[in-house]
Amino acid sequence: MLEQPRVFGAELRRLRIAAGFTLTRFAAAVHYSKGQISKVETGHKRPTSEFARLCDAALGTDGTLAALVPAVPGPRPSGRRPVPDQAGAMINDSVERPDDTRWLPPTRRQLMAAGAVSVFGIATAAPTATTQAEPSGQPLIDAYRGLYDQYRRIGQMCPPQILLPTLAEQASALRSLAVSTGGDTGRGLLALAARFAEFTGWMAQEAGDDTAAARWTSHAVDIAEAAGDSHMASYALVRRALITYYRGEAADTVALAEGALPSRLPPRIRALAAQRAAQGYALDGDHDACMRLLERARALFGRAAAEEPASDAPVLGPTHLSDPVAMVTGWCLLDLGRPRQAAEALDTEYERLAPDALRTRRRYGARRALAHAMSGEIGYACELTGDLLDLTSGVDSETIATDLRRLARVLARHPRHPAYLTLAPSLAAALTPQAS
Repeated sequence: MLEQPRVFGAELRRLRIAAGFTLTRFAAAVHYSKGQISKVETGHKRPTSEFARLCDAALGTDGTLAALVPAVPGPRPSGRRPVPDQAGAMINDSVERPDDTRWLPPTRRQLMAAGAVSVFGIATAAPTATTQAEPSGQPLIDAYRGLYDQYRRIGQMCPPQILLPTLAEQASALRSLAVSTGGDTGRGLLALAARFAEFTGWMAQEAGDDTAAARWTSHAVDIAEAAGDSHMASYALVRRALITYYRGEAADTVALAEGALPSRLPPRIRALAAQRAAQGYALDGDHDACMRLLERARALFGRAAAEEPASDAPVLGPTHLSDPVAMVTGWCLLDLGRPRQAAEALDTEYERLAPDALRTRRRYGARRALAHAMSGEIGYACELTGDLLDLTSGVDSETIATDLRRLARVLARHPRHPAYLTLAPSLAAALTPQAS
């Protein structure tokens, strides 16, 4: 036995007894078996952060137990994706991810070596005949804006690996077109190229490649700054915070997101940053800080709607949530170890999602099923999971798979439940990468 599990277990037992919980009552409160809890209390089983947050919520101890569990960063992409077998154990599949770097963005050095340094000086380029011939430039910008919106819609319905090469090529072609066009039209095209690059980064993260995601996000910042958009760098902090969030790195998530909260930034970016920081505090078990940030996000979204002028530029952040703060509140409540409250919030908001927003429905549907499972509603959680897998079988996502793996582990604690026995094969199949 290691020292850390013994310390955690002794403190858990002390707090449980002080709160008047018998082992039976406490097991019912956190939906773990008495045997599992007893092993943790005696130091024979290592506690997870999720278990600690559930205990803190049941005991009202404000993150005391969560603080005793050392942070363990989530796995970096390694070419193999862990998947649960039917018993819930984590195994490594033998399907290797292809080492395909064709859709990675060029580095600044590569651009300069290729003579593309003009990309970063387009704002001062002299107007050309093409740019002076307004309104001929605006239809070109509108066409690419429409193309961007189409790719966002396609991204809701197909695996990111399929879309990535096309997005990378579009971002590169649009950047080159912007440089050759120059002037105001060139800057407008360059701003769109930055959005293409940012979306490519998100699809890379969905594909499970955090390195490519970070490179595309940095590339988007470079392009946006060349187009005169100084705010993309701040939004990039929000995007990077999402990567650290999925790695389970609470402190880094908060630090990155709070870097995009200064008052000089547009309210929408600050609202998105406040939400991400709230998620980081939820991972850390800090309920009060999380709720304060969510209230701040709601106020900032209101300011953005009232103050920010209408623009043809693509909207930063999610576009399929009618009330993003309400949905993220449910998300955070689950991380805070309050699954029943989370399930209620997620049930309400999930019903408001558009039927064709498949990736969004799967993302929040996975959280919704997880919340019900952690609340002890195993039959209903299995029903939701089965519907979820049938609805979105063609949409792949590493970030969604993270929650599905958590869901598989929770359900596997009930190996004899009839609903789980029926669901287990299809859930395991959904989490097993297909050989290409």
